Amino acid sequence: MLTIGDKLPEFNLKAVVSNDLSNAFVDVKNDTYKGKWLVLFAWPKDFTFVCPTEIADFGRMNGEFADRDAQVLGMSTDSEFVHLAWRKDHKDLNNLPFPMLADIKRELSEGLGILHKDAGVCNRATFIVDPDGIIRHVSVNDLSVGRNTQEVLRILDALQTDELCPCNWNKGDDTLKAA
Repeated sequence: MLTIGDKLPEFNLKAVVSNDLSNAFVDVKNDTYKGKWLVLFAWPKDFTFVCPTEIADFGRMNGEFADRDAQVLGMSTDSEFVHLAWRKDHKDLNNLPFPMLADIKRELSEGLGILHKDAGVCNRATFIVDPDGIIRHVSVNDLSVGRNTQEVLRILDALQTDELCPCNWNKGDDTLKAA
């Protein structure tokens, strides 16, 4: 699995950005959001149980990430058509404000090293990538455990300070000064 300091792999994936078939699908590449922080999170499968709770929460918090000049990108190995059907079917996913990437060839998932060795789907992984395309944070949860989107936001805040941030640090708290 890629880790802190590694470069985000090149990718060019179809993504769902709307429920309207006339503009539902777009291509998203590494440089689509050039100069922004990326919060890339992967989930195992569409039409499941834990996944929509996380996806909906990233959707609710999208404005918080955008305020920090970060673009949220969600991803699974399902196709863009399955993503679209799920968005339309699930009330909490109807109006997602961020792209749902379709990694059906598993190129980005394999490049990141996040495919579950037995299930063949994405692990519940989260990457925070700086504007230079360098991975600055990685976390992976078991397939059965949802991640904490508030914690992802807290880590983004800490990374953006470029300072030493102690345990349980929150935006607005004092950072540490090296003696």
